[in-house]
Amino acid sequence: MPDKQFFIGRAVDMGTGKPTDEPVLYNPADLTTHGIITGMTGSGKTGLGVGFLEEAALAGIPAIVIDPKGDMTNLLMHFPDLAPGDFAPWIDPEAARRSGKTHDQLAMETALAWRNGLSQWGLGREQLVALRDSAGFTIYTPGSASGVPVNVLASFSAPGLDWEEHKEILRERIATIVTALLTLVGVTVTDPLRSREHILLSNVLEHAWSEGRSLDLHKLILETSTPPFDRLGAFPLENVYPQRDRFELAMLLNNFLASPSFQTWIEGETLDIGALLYTAGGRPRHSVFYLAHLSEQERMFFVTLLFAAVESWMRAQRGTGHLRLLMYFDEIMGYMPPVANPPSRPVLLRMLKQARAFGVGLLLATQNPVDVDYKALSNAGTWLIGRLQTEQDKNRLMDGLRSASGNIDIAEVGKIISGLPKRTFYLHSVHRSKPALLSTRWVLNYLAGPVTRSQIPALNALVGQPDGPAAGTTAAAGTPGTQQAGGWGPAQQAGAGSASGPAEAQPLPGFGGQPPVVSGLEQAFVNQSLTAEQAARSTGLAGGWTAAGILYRPALLAAGEVHYRQRNYGLDYTRRITALVSEPQPGLSEWDGSMCNLDVAALATEGTPGARYEALPSWLGDSRSIAPMRKEFADWIYREGTIRVRANEQLKVYAPPEVSDAEFARLCREAARKGRDAESAKVQRTYERKIDSLRQKVRRQELDVAEAKADVEARRQDELSQGLATVMGMLGGRRRRSFSSNVNKRRMTTKARNDLTQEIADLEALQRDVSRMEAEMDNALREVDGRWEAAADRVTEVPIAPARSNIYVERFAVAWLPHHIIQAGGQYLTLPAHEPLG
Repeated sequence: MPDKQFFIGRAVDMGTGKPTDEPVLYNPADLTTHGIITGMTGSGKTGLGVGFLEEAALAGIPAIVIDPKGDMTNLLMHFPDLAPGDFAPWIDPEAARRSGKTHDQLAMETALAWRNGLSQWGLGREQLVALRDSAGFTIYTPGSASGVPVNVLASFSAPGLDWEEHKEILRERIATIVTALLTLVGVTVTDPLRSREHILLSNVLEHAWSEGRSLDLHKLILETSTPPFDRLGAFPLENVYPQRDRFELAMLLNNFLASPSFQTWIEGETLDIGALLYTAGGRPRHSVFYLAHLSEQERMFFVTLLFAAVESWMRAQRGTGHLRLLMYFDEIMGYMPPVANPPSRPVLLRMLKQARAFGVGLLLATQNPVDVDYKALSNAGTWLIGRLQTEQDKNRLMDGLRSASGNIDIAEVGKIISGLPKRTFYLHSVHRSKPALLSTRWVLNYLAGPVTRSQIPALNALVGQPDGPAAGTTAAAGTPGTQQAGGWGPAQQAGAGSASGPAEAQPLPGFGGQPPVVSGLEQAFVNQSLTAEQAARSTGLAGGWTAAGILYRPALLAAGEVHYRQRNYGLDYTRRITALVSEPQPGLSEWDGSMCNLDVAALATEGTPGARYEALPSWLGDSRSIAPMRKEFADWIYREGTIRVRANEQLKVYAPPEVSDAEFARLCREAARKGRDAESAKVQRTYERKIDSLRQKVRRQELDVAEAKADVEARRQDELSQGLATVMGMLGGRRRRSFSSNVNKRRMTTKARNDLTQEIADLEALQRDVSRMEAEMDNALREVDGRWEAAADRVTEVPIAPARSNIYVERFAVAWLPHHIIQAGGQYLTLPAHEPLG
C-alpha cells in the first residue's frame, strides 16, 4: 500500500509570487533520504516542521523530536473544540498587556484566528480530532523531573547484537558513547587514538559487550579503576595507564555520579527506542525530548546517546522502503559543524548515510547554514529553504545544494530564495521532477512559542497518558469555537445581520478581485481584529444596520531596521521602524506622523475570500516612483533615526532605549555599589593596617605598664623591708648605715612610681590614637559612600546617529487594510476592521 501523502502547503506561482489553490503533497517515503529545513528567524521553519510532524501522526508514523529551544512542545496543543478556554493557559500575559487587551480577550481572538485560519485551508474539527486520536504524545525532560525523566546513565546495556557479526558497528557506538561521557565530565577528546581516557573506557565497554554483559555507570567506574584485563594493546596496562591515574579518572566519573544535581539522569524511562515508537495499545508515539533547560555539554551528551540508541535499534530492523521512523531535530547548529568534531557529529553522519535502508528519516532544521557541514547535508534528498539572513548563509546553502543535486541552476535558486516572504519555502527534492515554491499550510496545533520547564507538567497532563483516553470535550452550542450549523467555519457575529448585502441598486464600495501591483512592491494583508459589531459600537452606531462584507483599502507599508553599534557605549541595538502611508504628503518627502505599530511578521499573505478592494491610487501605481520612495524612506530613517543612550560616564554604565528608567537606575546603583564596595574595601584595608599597628603598640605598652606596676610594688615591698631592718638595727646599734639605705630605697620607689605614671600616660595616648584612627576610617568610609551614591545619579544622554550602511529597508509593500462594509439608513459605511495602528 502506498504511503499517505503529506499535505504541507499550497503551490506559489514562481512568476507572480502569489499562492495558488494547488495543494503541495509530499511522499513520506521520500524522507528516508532525509530533509533539511532552513531559514532565518521568523521565516516559518517551526510551522513547517510542525506541519510535517502533524502529517506523520495522521499517517500513523512514529516520531522522535529533539527540541533544544522549547518550540516543538507545541505539538501537544491540539484543541478540537477551539474554545478560548483551551488557548487561555498558553497565552503570554505580556502579549495581552502590550496589545492593551485582557487575557480573556486575547484568548478569544486567538481561538477565532485559529478557527478562521484552519477554515481557509479546509481544515477543522475533523482533522483536529483525528490528530488527537492518531498518536500518543509525550514530552521527555532528560536531567529533570518536569516532564517524563529519562534514564540515560543507569545502564550502558549490551545492545543485543552478536559481537562478532556486528563488531565494527558496535565499536562505533562505543566510541560515540565514550566521547559523549568524557565531554560531559569535562574531558576534551580531540583524537580518540591519543586519549588514554577514551582508550581505557572503550576497552572496558568492549570487554563487557563482547561477553554479553551490561554495565551500569557504577560498574563502569569500578572497572575503570580495576579493569578485567591486564594489557592495552601490546603493552601491560600499568605501563600505558598506571593504577593511580586510572583511579583519578574513576573518581572524576564517581563525582559526576554522586552529584545530587545529576540524580535525575538515572531516573525515569530508559532509552528503549522500540518502546518510544509505539504505545502498549499499538498507536504510534511522538516523543518530544525537551532540552532547553540543559547546559550545552549536557545537550551534546544526551543528543549523542539518543542518536547512538536509535542507530543500534535501527541496525536490528529489517530493511524497508517506507518511512518507519521520523527523527526531527529543531536546530542542528553546533551538532554537525563544518570544522570541529563534537561527539554528535560521527553518529549523525552515519545516520545520514545509512538510515535510508532501514526506513529512518532525518528532518533537520537550522537558521544558520554557515554553521553546518554542507558536505554532510549533501546526503539529504529534500531541501526546504525559507528566507535567509545573510549572503554567507545563502552561499553556504548553495554549496550544499550543488553537492546534493549536481546540475541545479544555482544562480536561479539564489535569486528565488533572496526575496521569499514569511511562510514561503523553496522545495527542492531529488524525488520531484522540478522544484517548487510553497506556502506552508495552517497547522492544527496552536503555535504558542517556546514553553518553560514549569509548563511541561501541564502540557503532558493535557494529552494524558499515551494509551489513555484523549482529553477534551465538545464545547456547548453557541460558545466560541463551537461547530455551527453551516459547517466548521467562522461563527456569525452577534448583531452583524445578513452578509448578503442590501437590496438597493446602490453598488457596494470597491470592486471584486484583488488589483495587481507594480513591480518592486510586495503585498500584505493586515489581519482583522474587530468584528462588525465591535467596529459599529466603537463609532457609536446604534442598531438597524447590517454587515455587507469586507473592503480592503490600500496603503504603503515601509518597514526598516537600524543597527546601532558603539563599542565605547557597549551598544549593540536594533531598532525596527514601520511606517504606513495612506495619503502621502506632497512629494512623499516627509514621513513624520506615519509611524505605526504593525507587527510586519504577523501580516497575512491572503485576504478574506470574497472581499472587495479599492483601486490603487496613482502614486502607488507608477513603478517609476517606487525606487525613489524607498530611498526617501531610508533617508528619513537616517535623518530621524538618532537615538539617545542614557549614560553614566563615571560608572561606565550605558543603556539603549529599550531599557527602562527603573532598570537603568538599578544598573547604576549596582555599578555604584560595586565601585563603593571596592573602594571601601581598599580604604578599610589601609586603615586597618594602621589600626592594627597601633593596637600592637597598645598591647606592648600594656605590658610595659604591667611591668612598671610590678616594679613599683617590688620597690614598695623592698622599702618596707628596709624600714623594718632599720628599726632592728637601731636596737642593735647600727643606726647610720640603716638610715642611708632607707633614703636610697625611698628614692628608688619614687622613681618607679614616676615611671609607672609615664607608662600609663603613654598607653592612654596610644589608645586615643586608636580611637582617632577608627573615627577617621568611619569618616573616610562615609565619604566613599556619599561619593558613590552621588555618582549613581549623574545620568546624561548621549545622542547616537545611525550609519547609513546600517540602515536596511526590509519591506516595501502595498498593505491592504480591512474595513467592514456596513449598510445603515440606506447608505454604505466603511468602518476599520482593525485596531488603531498608530
